[in-house]
Amino acid sequence: MKNNYWFKSIALLVVLIIVLVGCSNNTASEDDETEVDDAEPQETAEKEGKDLTIAVAANFVSLDPHDTNDTLSYSAEKTMLEGLVGFDKDMNVVPVLAEDYSVNDDATEFTFELQQGVTFHDGAPFNAEAVKINLDRLTDPDSTLIRSSLFELIDKTEVIDEHTVKVTLSEPFGAMINTFAHPAGMLISPQALETYGDDVSQNPVGTGPYVFEEWQPGDHLTVTKNEDYWNATGNEADSISFKPTPENGTRVAMLQTGEADFIYPVPTEQAESVNGTDGIVVENAPSIIVRYLAMNNLKEPFNDVRVRQAVNHAINKEAFIEVVMNGFASPMDSIIAPNTQFYSGQTPYEFDVEKAKDLLAEAGYEDGFKTTVWGSNSSSVTKAMEFIQQQLAQINIELEVVPMESGTLSDSIWSVENPEDAEIEMYYGGWSPSTGDADWGIRPLVGGENAYPPSSYNTAYYNNDEVNSLIADGLATGDEAEREQAYADVQEVIWEEAPWAFLSVDDTIAGKKNYLEGIYLLPDGSLSLENLEILE
Repeated sequence: MKNNYWFKSIALLVVLIIVLVGCSNNTASEDDETEVDDAEPQETAEKEGKDLTIAVAANFVSLDPHDTNDTLSYSAEKTMLEGLVGFDKDMNVVPVLAEDYSVNDDATEFTFELQQGVTFHDGAPFNAEAVKINLDRLTDPDSTLIRSSLFELIDKTEVIDEHTVKVTLSEPFGAMINTFAHPAGMLISPQALETYGDDVSQNPVGTGPYVFEEWQPGDHLTVTKNEDYWNATGNEADSISFKPTPENGTRVAMLQTGEADFIYPVPTEQAESVNGTDGIVVENAPSIIVRYLAMNNLKEPFNDVRVRQAVNHAINKEAFIEVVMNGFASPMDSIIAPNTQFYSGQTPYEFDVEKAKDLLAEAGYEDGFKTTVWGSNSSSVTKAMEFIQQQLAQINIELEVVPMESGTLSDSIWSVENPEDAEIEMYYGGWSPSTGDADWGIRPLVGGENAYPPSSYNTAYYNNDEVNSLIADGLATGDEAEREQAYADVQEVIWEEAPWAFLSVDDTIAGKKNYLEGIYLLPDGSLSLENLEILE
């Protein structure tokens, strides 16, 4: 590996980047965040009609929000379906089909006052009974729906009257309102559930601004304007066609020629060159997606916190962002991103090779050691792992990069029943807490034994009693101040304990024609069309 093309290229780039960024101890401020340069003003591109085409990077998997596990599918579903609550542009919870809601002090009872006069696309009424049918579907003990686990704490859903519904949990769960805002909480017509059964995943019927037209997997998904939408702005498109376009260059070319009106993601290496040309505007913004290097805390030498801290000091995060992320990211300063609810920033691990060597020597590894890093076999992930390989070589850690096909990687990580049998040593990954809440950015990843694979995503096999207790405290109350304090404390402990090497927070990056306004990516990477406007 060390002699391959990637390694040589990265090594040269890193030398250049380190000369430029130095060994600064300062964190990046908002003013320092990389943004696509403002382009020269352009005339508004011409647009005939109000039919839009959106080119996306992959195929859709499902159109059933209760059985969806990918952000891309949720983006399409959100044009057609809505939930009781949702997220605004900053991932704050806002009412949608619920006009208002209240939560008791113990965070065990959630009462929703519903919008009136709303109907599903098939004419079925939206009311408390429709909400109950959807939540009962998600909480059916025999359910095999992917997202049932998010709602497993619901003990019962009660119809109080036609426009009021109360949900009672089996135990306190302070993050539950964010769970309701998750796209998995979107509601399907009870009539459609009865008519289509499991095939509702190909026949979605919601209350949203667009109605399902057709889906030809791998080619296109088309929705058309809901003429009877309850919350219409008058700016909706006549139709929207999503076109799966995995090849980066083709996706960009579609935007340049006008075959597509909006694309995402824009490949970072082309963002600057296409911005401001052919009526194109490229926009990027901080996301809530974090990139990290998990270390197996059950295995030597990573069971020693000094070794984990040494790894953090040995990686130049600014160089990582420039070399691997092409500048479209920012350094992590907590286990969760700044746009995540209850984020609390910490003092970054400065890039300091000598300090890293001293910590290794204190831990008894003055001569370094050999280890492996696992990750997917995509070019971007391989590039990231080989960058880390080069960085850790500076402190005599000989790192073998092991890229894996997705199925092999999944089996290698999540087929292990006994934690002591886990072969994983280091793992390069990313995470987006799609509830927007600190709980889902922390608990599945470092929440003790209950979060070990295959139950959840704690690939660091990190287990700390204080952290587990603070996570429980954050969930045991609906009081915002108490939750904020619990998560501030837990972030401080995790940062010091360093179960990961904390790398970066991604930017979202999308391209559009300049006759579009109000279409953007949310911090979790999903698409929002709620404020869409087509300029004439």
